[in-house]
Amino acid sequence: MMHRTSHPLLSIVVPMYNESGGVDMLFERLARALYPITEDWEIVCVNDGSRDDTLLRLKAWHQKEPRIKLLSLSRNFGKEAALTAGLHYASGDAVIPFDAVLQDPPELIPQMVARWKEGYKVVLATRKRRLGEGWFKRLTAWLFYKLMRRVTSIDIPRNTGDFRLMDRQVVEVLRLLPERTRFMKGLFAWVGFTTTSIYFDRAPRAEGHAKQNYARLWQLAKDGVFSFTTLPLRLTTYLGVVVSTLAFAYAGWLLIRTLIFGVDVRGYASIMATVLCLGGVQLVSIGIIGEYLGRIYRETKQRPLYVIEESAGISVGK
Repeated sequence: MMHRTSHPLLSIVVPMYNESGGVDMLFERLARALYPITEDWEIVCVNDGSRDDTLLRLKAWHQKEPRIKLLSLSRNFGKEAALTAGLHYASGDAVIPFDAVLQDPPELIPQMVARWKEGYKVVLATRKRRLGEGWFKRLTAWLFYKLMRRVTSIDIPRNTGDFRLMDRQVVEVLRLLPERTRFMKGLFAWVGFTTTSIYFDRAPRAEGHAKQNYARLWQLAKDGVFSFTTLPLRLTTYLGVVVSTLAFAYAGWLLIRTLIFGVDVRGYASIMATVLCLGGVQLVSIGIIGEYLGRIYRETKQRPLYVIEESAGISVGK
């Protein structure tokens, strides 16, 4: 396989938010995994508006090891935006997104590089078991992947996070995708290319606690669904047809009953139930339309995905 000499062989992209306690262990393990492969590597760290001393620690590491590079965002833009920033500025022939919490083992990187050299454009790291996660987290993850497979035409690999190796060609295609509401797992799957997987048991977090609470995970799940399918809009149409058919049938039955038996003042409960049912259907339908309109609104504003406040080891255009 031919590689451009002007670029490093490997780029590791690490979004970080309040990861001060695990920075030293992260770089030590990454270095041990990378040195047997090549000395031609870089680690692109994206400080996503951390409120602890993560930024100071990253600057200190950059002084010791210039191949550890830094992008610091002006505020917390979210993991998807931080990962996008890292992909935009990673220059390696192969790029590997990596979580700073060390649940994904960097020791898998040599295997991933070996499969890449066999000719695969994407090498996935797929979890066999999710150690350290409760039953509810595992259940919701299973339901999410099952839902995405049912409602979208994109085959999003199950039990696979951002940890994967991507060839430069794949990264260049990802850089062309401009949308502001970003669901990276879906975008990774959407671009395609020849793909293979290696399997591992995911370890518990090495340091700290999860930054993604269930509210953020719910928002991420909505972004995934609404970004890759219009099925919810179609479902509201089908639901409207069903409810309208039942309403017309009920109105016809009332008319016939009135013609046969005369006017009947009873039926307050059924009328209220019908009104509430129709009102609920309308509100749900408006909410689904609103989700799509909100995303269209964000796209039309054309704001940048992120703002870089400072960098180290990376030339950022002004």
